[in-house]
Amino acid sequence: NQVAVKLALPDIPPLVQATLRNVGAVLIIWGYARARGISLDMRDATLGAGIVAGILFATEFIFIYRGLLYTTVSRATLFIYIAPFVVALGSNGEAPFIEEDEAERVIAAARASVPRDRVLIVGTGRESTRATIAASARAAAQGADAVLVRTPSFFKARMTPEVFVRHYTAVADATPVPVLLYNVPAVTGVNLTPDAVGRLARHPNIIGVKETGSDTAQLAAFVAAAPETFAVIAGSAPTFYPSLCVGATGGILAVSCVLPALCVELHEHFRAGRHHEARELQRRLTPLAKL
Repeated sequence: NQVAVKLALPDIPPLVQATLRNVGAVLIIWGYARARGISLDMRDATLGAGIVAGILFATEFIFIYRGLLYTTVSRATLFIYIAPFVVALGSNGEAPFIEEDEAERVIAAARASVPRDRVLIVGTGRESTRATIAASARAAAQGADAVLVRTPSFFKARMTPEVFVRHYTAVADATPVPVLLYNVPAVTGVNLTPDAVGRLARHPNIIGVKETGSDTAQLAAFVAAAPETFAVIAGSAPTFYPSLCVGATGGILAVSCVLPALCVELHEHFRAGRHHEARELQRRLTPLAKL
């Protein structure tokens, strides 16, 4: 069953309205899971070794109007979901709408809350190569362990594989921390091709790609085009198990923020060869991810 989240908030700025709706959706998923006995506790969960092998938690940093309580809420979010891997400023939260100084506050809050033995990945994709390099340098200076760089997309007809290769090569050359490619066609309207990913996968500072589309054939093509050391990461919870089957090393999943144990357990079952159990968890995960 799907639940529509509608809040009447006429006197609140649109950005804050969107944030509150996101919070409402999280609470609905939380209640749905608890009512069906799905664990929300990941204290006993373990992840695979490596910077991008396992479940990476894509946080939504809640934006409070005019910056009030911005850092406080961000830290509270991370304390609740303390995890081996945390992604800040991805495409699931408010990253496209905030100013650069606000982005720096988010990164600072994340690094202050995520222990140094946990991996912090920060989204730094911008429309220009120069701005992406600058954002990546700032993130690295504030303690990011790696950066997640979405494709530029404004001039869609000009975004050819060759353009993407030049863009990401320049970013990786100039960035002092590892770079993850980020393909999210539903948001950007452009697509990284397997050929481009295969060429970029050979750059020593590009360690993986997050594929957020539900096309498992393309994800499999990424795996086939890249060296074995290159991490291909699933970004779609409804196709998480199929993605693992065709070679994904793990997932950056928004739903893992409210169902961490289920996502981690699915990944562990797959790694242990318990495919029946993994498929059963995927059946439970899919409707929750669509709420």
